[in-house]
Amino acid sequence: MTTRCAVLGSPIAHSLSPALHRAAYAHLGLTDWVYERHRVDEAGLAGFVDSLGPDWRGLSMTKPLKAVALGLGEPDEQVRLTGAANTLLFEQGRRRLFNTDIGGLTAALRAAGTDRLGAVTVLGAGGTTRAALVSVAALGADRVAVVARRPEQAAALGGLAEQLGLRLGVVPWGDRPSGSDLLVSTVVPDAAGDWVGRARTAGATFATVFDAVYDPWPTPLASAASDAGWTVVNGLDLLVHQAVEQVALMTGRSVPAAMLMSAGRKALSAREPA
Repeated sequence: MTTRCAVLGSPIAHSLSPALHRAAYAHLGLTDWVYERHRVDEAGLAGFVDSLGPDWRGLSMTKPLKAVALGLGEPDEQVRLTGAANTLLFEQGRRRLFNTDIGGLTAALRAAGTDRLGAVTVLGAGGTTRAALVSVAALGADRVAVVARRPEQAAALGGLAEQLGLRLGVVPWGDRPSGSDLLVSTVVPDAAGDWVGRARTAGATFATVFDAVYDPWPTPLASAASDAGWTVVNGLDLLVHQAVEQVALMTGRSVPAAMLMSAGRKALSAREPA
């Protein structure tokens, strides 16, 4: 019997997940596994999941489904912490929820040589920031400054920060930037580029920069960081490392991140220029 998995979201045509998971199945010799993409919005998610048969093993979920997925299965601790799930596993009649973005970011930073953190700066206070806080806490961070246009949204992260043992600072977007060990950007490229320009003018430095974007690349933030000599990690690094974890959850087997990175870059290069 064919074993089926898929990525869900809306929009979904841009997703690189099929390229990554199909490359993993080929590497593992799983000729009877298929990985699809389906456009599913928040209103349609529960119905889609309920319609699946016993040949389904797992789902990857991207925007805007990560929060609404919480009611569809048993969450692990990281899902409970972040209030978001990007993986749904069908296992012996159970539905289990995971958030592989956390381990993916941690692994991507480690692969770039970032093994230990102290101070971290995060641009933006949305859902991605919650996963970032859990990830940097795993790397030993003890204080995080969240830079946000709406400080009250950043302040709402206080409970999570306390659970993780992080000292949270809320910084209004227009304040003078300060440096740290790691800069994480979860905002749109132009906003991040403007902010890092002000940071460089102010003399702020960062050992490592993570930009959640990967297409188009490089972003203004990535270009500025490279010019400054800072280590740059991007959204493709995160996507690849979280896919390694998803493949392990769904198949029970491991694949090398380098192989998935090659598949991701090949898929990106095949896209028509915007």
